Amino acid sequence: MAGTIFNSTKLPLTVWFRAMHLITQTKQGISSIELGRRLGVTQTTAWKIKTKLAEAMRLTSEAERLDGDIEMDDAYLGGQRSGGKRGRGSPGKRPIIVAVQKDEKGRPRRIKLRRIARFKRPRVKSLTKRIIAPGATVVTDGLSCFRGVADAGCRHVAIRTGSGRRAAQHPAFKWVNTMLGNIKSAIVGTCRAVTKKHVVRTLAEFEWRFNHRVDLDG
Repeated sequence: MAGTIFNSTKLPLTVWFRAMHLITQTKQGISSIELGRRLGVTQTTAWKIKTKLAEAMRLTSEAERLDGDIEMDDAYLGGQRSGGKRGRGSPGKRPIIVAVQKDEKGRPRRIKLRRIARFKRPRVKSLTKRIIAPGATVVTDGLSCFRGVADAGCRHVAIRTGSGRRAAQHPAFKWVNTMLGNIKSAIVGTCRAVTKKHVVRTLAEFEWRFNHRVDLDG
C-alpha cells in the first residue's frame, strides 16, 4: 500500500474496492452520505475515501488530450443568488470549459471538464494546450476569448449563435450542451451544490466515469 492512496489507511482494502465500484458504476455519482451508508462507515470517512478516489481520477485524466472533431463551450456552475446580478460575472457562479470529442459517426467519445478563472483569450489558449492536441478541429460559439483556441495550434471554427434558448439548441453544439445538462443534473440530484473548493474533483469524477463508460467491467 506504500506510495498509493491506500497509504496508512486503517480500513480493509475490500472497503476501498467496494467504494471504487460504487463510485464508478453510478451514472449520477454518489454522495458521501449514501456512500457511507453502503460501506458501513461514517460520512466523514466516506468523504475522505471519495475525495482520494476523485483526486486519482483527476490525475489519470491530466495526461490525456482530446483530438479530432471537438465541440467546446463556456458554462457556469451555480445558481443565481437572491438580489444578485444575472449573467456573466454574477456572484456564486463557477466558470468552466466543456469540450467533447466526437467519433467518425458524430457521437460523443470523450469529454474534458475544466474550471477556468476567467473567459479571457490567454487563459483559453493555455487551457486548450493542456486538454486538446494540436491540429484538432474545435468548434465554438462567437465568444472572443475562444480565439485562444487558434493560438494553441488548433483549427478553430467559430459559429455565432446569438443567445438564449435558440443558441442552446444549435445543432453544432448538441453534445456539449447535452453533457452540460447531465453534469448539472448530477450535481443537483446527488450533491445539491458544490463549493468552489471541490469543483475540480467533482468535474474530474464525472469526466472519468463518462470516458470509461464503455469499459464498465474493467
